[in-house]
Amino acid sequence: MDAPLATEFARPIELSRLNHGEQRFAISANAAERAALAARFGLVALDKLEAAVRLGRIAGGLVRLEAELTADVTQTCVITLEPVKNDVAENFTVLYGEGGEAREVTLDGEAETIEPIVGGVIDIGEAVAQQLSLALDPFPHAPGAATVPLAASSEATADSPFKALARLRNKNDSKD
Repeated sequence: MDAPLATEFARPIELSRLNHGEQRFAISANAAERAALAARFGLVALDKLEAAVRLGRIAGGLVRLEAELTADVTQTCVITLEPVKNDVAENFTVLYGEGGEAREVTLDGEAETIEPIVGGVIDIGEAVAQQLSLALDPFPHAPGAATVPLAASSEATADSPFKALARLRNKNDSKD
């Protein structure tokens, strides 16, 4: 069995120590972890990453992780390439279960993916980091940055290929 990969924001919790009730954890990334996560996610900076995490066992031998994360990120504007600061606040839930591969189950009327528990440990820091990556704005814009409309481009004023073909056809029809 391979050893788990080291992550930038590792906060492993051994499930053998998890009580039958819910346990709460407050985690935050230090400067080195924030710098490593910023590099991983292509951020200019990650000034804050904190999460309040709850872990508890539920029916069927599953473990539910519920968390609220907050982060202060700086991304690059996709238009001007200027730094753009954003606040991220996200609530999320992840289900974990025994077994080697993720699978889906229906809980509370919705299909949810169950992540595998590897080595009896759940890395709550990695779960928070992955959720942060999903919560980031994929196309950040600086205030006032606007896209150039396609109609203003020089290609929009050029003849379409169909107009050019129609002219050729008309030219060939007149020679007959």
